[in-house]
Amino acid sequence: MSLFSSIRIAGNSLNVAQAGLHVTGNNIANANTPGYIRQELLQTPAPGYRVGKLVLGLGVEVPEIVQQVDRFLEDRLRGATSDLANGEARESAYVQLETLVGELGEQDLSTALTSFFGKIHDVLNQPENVTVRNLAVLEGTALSDQVRLLDRKARELRKSVNDQVLDTASEINKLIKDVARLNVQIVNTEGGRTLGSDAVGLRDQRQSALNRLASLIDIHVAEQPSGSVSVFSGGDFLISEGTFREVTTVSTVDRGLAVANVQIAETSAPVGGATGKLAGLVESRDGVLAGFIDQLNEFARALVFEFNKVHSGGQGLTGFSQLTSESLVTDPAAALDQAGLKFSPASGAFQLQVFNKQTGITQTKDIFVQLNGLDDDTTLSDLAAAIDALDGVSATVTPTGGLTITSDAPELSFAFANDTSGVLAALGLNTFFSGSSA
Repeated sequence: MSLFSSIRIAGNSLNVAQAGLHVTGNNIANANTPGYIRQELLQTPAPGYRVGKLVLGLGVEVPEIVQQVDRFLEDRLRGATSDLANGEARESAYVQLETLVGELGEQDLSTALTSFFGKIHDVLNQPENVTVRNLAVLEGTALSDQVRLLDRKARELRKSVNDQVLDTASEINKLIKDVARLNVQIVNTEGGRTLGSDAVGLRDQRQSALNRLASLIDIHVAEQPSGSVSVFSGGDFLISEGTFREVTTVSTVDRGLAVANVQIAETSAPVGGATGKLAGLVESRDGVLAGFIDQLNEFARALVFEFNKVHSGGQGLTGFSQLTSESLVTDPAAALDQAGLKFSPASGAFQLQVFNKQTGITQTKDIFVQLNGLDDDTTLSDLAAAIDALDGVSATVTPTGGLTITSDAPELSFAFANDTSGVLAALGLNTFFSGSSA
């Protein structure tokens, strides 16, 4: 072995050691850098040379500096990131909704209900006291205001989540473009080599973008031999080499809100999958918050109808001289449970009482309601005719589909009692609450 060969081997060893120190220093310097992937120095024997019949080595050389990446763990990490972001989005919706309901405070719905029914109990104990009755009306108004406030705040919260969906779609497009751009830069830098060494910084940037994209939507990433990555979502590709598909939003009206749904602009295929922040936002908007609004509407509807059924069959301090129903039917000749009323009455009856203020005599008549799906089902016209047949009152169907009851003389007044059909509450006669939803 010549002196020159020995010096060359020593030089190769020093160069490799120097490169190793550089890689180690770079790893230490970036220990706290977000998205940085630790690098590793690969060492292989240097090509030998022939001296006579012998092949002598020239020491060691560095073929590549590569990132220490476990592809399986990368996929698991991206999946876990998607699950975490999905859960955080839904948790945020639940926390805000819990704050909105505020059941641990004194301005919550249950407190308003308790106060209202407490005042109703006072009316039962002192029915002749006008002040007590007025306080009950005020508590009923406060309860209605509380329900409306909850509904408005829940809808505002739902709109806020929908705005986040729009922002997420914009961020998805930015990340898709960034990954496609980095694909091209990495391929050009590495020249298509199987092991990447020159583009480690670019690969770190791409990995960070992919992790952020995985937190937004459910994706599958496949690295190609060229060094680029292909990204898929729900079976559709989003990125291939330097080519990418942008996403867009399509709006549909749901519960009075123009909700945005994210899809691939080119194919109209939905984007998001079952995990990721986007899926969590959609579930929060269309599941958690929309479900709360639906339940609040069901609660308000039940409260209005059930309380009105009791109230409409009761009597105040004075009777009525004229009364017109608040709810209108679409067809006076249709059965009452098929006539377009917001609440459906049932078969039953109620009493119509006519009181003569001069004689003190009360005349009572039972008004029957038949709703069995047969030809003799009661219509609004039938109901008006039955009431009109009673001496002392007249009943007509208005042109708009309402029912008007009028006493025939100034000394006469009328009231209702014992309604088992719910028709008075359904028509809005002598009711307390108005409306049919929150």
